[in-house]
Amino acid sequence: MRAWARHARADDSGNAVVEFLGLSFVLLVPLVYLVLVLARIEAASYAVEGAAREAARTYVAADDVDSASARAVAVTGVALADQGFDDDPAQALALVCEQQPCLRPDAHVEARVEVMVPLPLVPGFVRDIVPMQVPVSARHVAVVDEFRGTG
Repeated sequence: MRAWARHARADDSGNAVVEFLGLSFVLLVPLVYLVLVLARIEAASYAVEGAAREAARTYVAADDVDSASARAVAVTGVALADQGFDDDPAQALALVCEQQPCLRPDAHVEARVEVMVPLPLVPGFVRDIVPMQVPVSARHVAVVDEFRGTG
């Protein structure tokens, strides 16, 4: 019996490979998932920042309020789609005017864009029970040109 026990303790060949593979699987899977989540949130950050900036700039450059709103929604949709988000741009964009009318010279117009970023690889039935989304938002304030009405 002693010879068998001594032989079993001495025969560790191949265990290091198995332990390495097991440990790397346990460490790499969460790391890869973290990279996926951070990449998606970073893409959302770029999307909302660009959408808010361009929506505000487009709004203050328009000739009238109706076309300004339509153009702001359009550029918001382009900026979100550019980063792979299919959110409704009209729902994601909120325009706030400091004073009425919005397009008077020296008026400040704020564009706020918010998207909800779902965590990747989470099944739909889990999302129904626990909210698995990260809100990402940005805002940008643009000023209507002071000499807008002159010309």
